[in-house]
Amino acid sequence: MCVDPLKKICHWGPLTALGIIKIITLMTIHCSRQWWPPQESFFGAVNFILFFCLSGSTLFHFISAIYEGPGFLPLKWIPEKATDTQYLQYCSVCEGYKAPRSHHCRKCARCVMKMDHHCPWINNCVGHYNHCHFTAFLASAVAGCCVSTFTLVSWVMTVLSLKPLSFPPPSIFILILVIFSIGLSIGVILAVGTLLYFQVLSIIKNTTEIEAWISEKAHYRRFGTRDKFIYPYSKGWRFNLQQVFTWDCTPIGDGIHWPVIEGCDQYTLTREQLAQKKDKRKRAKTYRVIEEASGSRLPLRHGWGVLCHPPCTDEPRIKLKVGDIVIVTRWRKYWLFGEKKENDENSKQIRNRGWFPRPCAIEVIENEVYSFALTKSD
Repeated sequence: MCVDPLKKICHWGPLTALGIIKIITLMTIHCSRQWWPPQESFFGAVNFILFFCLSGSTLFHFISAIYEGPGFLPLKWIPEKATDTQYLQYCSVCEGYKAPRSHHCRKCARCVMKMDHHCPWINNCVGHYNHCHFTAFLASAVAGCCVSTFTLVSWVMTVLSLKPLSFPPPSIFILILVIFSIGLSIGVILAVGTLLYFQVLSIIKNTTEIEAWISEKAHYRRFGTRDKFIYPYSKGWRFNLQQVFTWDCTPIGDGIHWPVIEGCDQYTLTREQLAQKKDKRKRAKTYRVIEEASGSRLPLRHGWGVLCHPPCTDEPRIKLKVGDIVIVTRWRKYWLFGEKKENDENSKQIRNRGWFPRPCAIEVIENEVYSFALTKSD
């Protein structure tokens, strides 16, 4: 069991990331000292120092992103004006309202200020306070792996050439380890580089992954009408960058109140969220479970269609018993997403929602649900 302050790092995500950082760093330093000795060449020294600084920066911002955290909204938070609660969503888990740009993370079990997404590699959310550290971690990792790839590939080409080596010939184990490190470096450049691109793009627009999805749905709701949705937080790319990037990575603002463009207010986006929630409730359909759902991500008993077409998302799967009532809001050919309707008042504090196989339930009309609920209560 991991205890504070190590419990954040004692997780497969951070441990894997640290392992990758360590392997690439050690092999790059080893190859750099042999292929381009820093004590014998000015450019070799520059290459060595550059990589060492980028590796240190990667580790520093990685640890900072974990322990700085995204910033959590205080439990039972309410706005200064009680009348403003009509524009906000209520969180039954935190027993308070969600401030503008705040969202509840089911993995952190808290409402996160300016939540972008939950990142398993740092075992934490990316939000208001650690957004700069997280982006700097991505940038340092990509830049460091570019230097690493150049160094490692040059070392391998030197070793495999027919020319005499200026250093002892490496063993087969070291050669395999270096080639493996090259694969890791290139993988980091491609995968983390893509994530870095989207992060920088969102910062330039002063939006988050969640808010981009809300804006997309807002434009879809108004398609074909003269009413246009205006995103309230983007005030120009220079201003947007300054909101996140500072010399000490400390963001501007308190994470609750935000600068908005002219014609918008603090609740422009939250009112749109409430309208979208209302539309979703109108579209929702009621289903009754006719076959038990195990909650497994790869259920074997519901046919090959269900097994081979799982939802490509990290959202949870829910366990259901025969007779349970589920309010479904999303439909796919083989899967449904919904929230289990709880009869116990204590159970209503925690929302039990997620994906489950479509063959497990059938759609019912409201009168049938009402009759079934009365029969179950009797």
